[in-house]
Amino acid sequence: MAIFRKRKYRTDVLERPEYGWIWKPLLILLVLYLVICIGLGIWWSQRPNDFDVTQAVFEQREQSEPPEGRGTVMTATLNTTIETLLEKPGGYIRNDKLPPGVWLDNMPSWEYGVLSQARLLTGALPTFGAGDTSLLNAAADALDSDSRDWLFPGAEKHYRRALTTLHGYLLSFNNPGMSGFSDNGDALAQWLRETGQRLDELTRRLSASVDDPEALRELGVDESELPDATPWLQIDNTFFVARGETWALLHYLQAVAQDYADVIAKAGDEETLGRLIAELKLAQRRVWSPVILNGTGFGMFANHSLLLANYIQNAAKLTDTLAQSVEGIEVEPPTRIEPRSEETEPAQANDSASEAADITRATPASLQEGELESRLSEPAVQAAIELRKAATR
Repeated sequence: MAIFRKRKYRTDVLERPEYGWIWKPLLILLVLYLVICIGLGIWWSQRPNDFDVTQAVFEQREQSEPPEGRGTVMTATLNTTIETLLEKPGGYIRNDKLPPGVWLDNMPSWEYGVLSQARLLTGALPTFGAGDTSLLNAAADALDSDSRDWLFPGAEKHYRRALTTLHGYLLSFNNPGMSGFSDNGDALAQWLRETGQRLDELTRRLSASVDDPEALRELGVDESELPDATPWLQIDNTFFVARGETWALLHYLQAVAQDYADVIAKAGDEETLGRLIAELKLAQRRVWSPVILNGTGFGMFANHSLLLANYIQNAAKLTDTLAQSVEGIEVEPPTRIEPRSEETEPAQANDSASEAADITRATPASLQEGELESRLSEPAVQAAIELRKAATR
């Protein structure tokens, strides 16, 4: 009997093998996947660096010559902001449906803010009075597509088409008949007013997340005009949308400072534009807290939404002031120096004198029949000969 019991025990062990070791590598792979996703999420959530709008012109036009035509810097800056959305680390992640992009919310909100300002400027370009408006309308339609589209064609496909169209519009500034934007500040004033309205809206949205009536009174915000209170989980989204809009607007205004320098100088409002750019730079200062805080008064925690609302409100007022100053201002079109060919270039005195001396020393054998007489009859050569005679006297 003992023999049969032992055999039965051995049979049970063989029929029920233990596979607990399989879960260990699977658990390790899962941990590695989560660590990689967290690392990528932190990297992708970093705001792109600022760029030089002048350098953006050379990169977009792929030429080393200085920009020609009013509006070149603004158009190149617009292209660079759209390109940043598509080419930054992680690419465009607002429509991602897989980790880690689907877990992120700060960077997608920032992307929507940049996209909103790009749409606003693209829609205003036809009023500046330059180029083919059909190209600009096509670019505006492509940018107005749903920012969360992910099925074919995704949002990136539309935005790349808009970028290609705007790039062709930028290259058209090199055409001889393309003079650039209009030489008055009316279109600029209209765009600035629309931008100021957008900044006022951002101020109200940021203020709706502030649960401090005294702080709102200091900002001069009427509580009755505020939208519904921002949900707790949406406070950081609203904050980063505003950060994205101010980032794009900062670069657009730096481009305006170059394209419309003469208009703003004639209006005598360079100081207002400088203060406006300074306010937007303050709105881009680094946030050291890992989360967006919503403290009150002089408490332990800061109120990031209230601080950003203060900068944006000041920027909105300066934008309206600048719009009023440049409206109706008209300047002379910038002089465009065309390259002169060798055939039409007037001869200089020294060069003509030496040419006349060479002609007078030439022998008939070295010239074709009648060539010497035709060259001596040229006005430039005759003038040089007269100068040489006067010098010898």
